[in-house]
Amino acid sequence: MANSLSQHTCLPQRRASVFSRLGAALALRRQRHNLAQLSDAQLKDIGIDRTQADAEARRSMWDAPEHWMR
Repeated sequence: MANSLSQHTCLPQRRASVFSRLGAALALRRQRHNLAQLSDAQLKDIGIDRTQADAEARRSMWDAPEHWMR
């Protein structure tokens, strides 16, 4: 009999509280703002260009991948 964890079953996960979700959204907003402040050379170092950075910075703080807000 195989180990039950090796069967890739999904266990129910607790949803984050409203306050932790708000904190995550505010942190994402701060990160996007900081991204917009980087120089072109710094952006090149992380593999994106100014157009991509500006597009990301304009996104709403609520516009985040679902797994970030759990």
